[in-house]
Amino acid sequence: MGVIKTLLIILFFYYGFKVLTRLITPFLMRYAAKKIQDKFKDQIRQDMRSSSFDQQNNPKKEGEVHVKSMKSSQGKINSDSVGDYVDFEEIE
Repeated sequence: MGVIKTLLIILFFYYGFKVLTRLITPFLMRYAAKKIQDKFKDQIRQDMRSSSFDQQNNPKKEGEVHVKSMKSSQGKINSDSVGDYVDFEEIE
């Protein structure tokens, strides 16, 4: 009798947990999506503020081009360390 009672209690909690997660999951997903959306909005606001600040400090004439670049030594790959070139010949 004790084994059957224990199995019933385990099954009750298992199915209760499944039903509860199906009810709670949509709310958790909406909450996570809202948090991510707010985070993206904050990033866009910061980018807009920084770009408008740059435009106020450095007004550019129409058609003028300005390129911001990073140091070339950071992204440059040494071609000597990549490997050797092997020339293959086709044999008939």
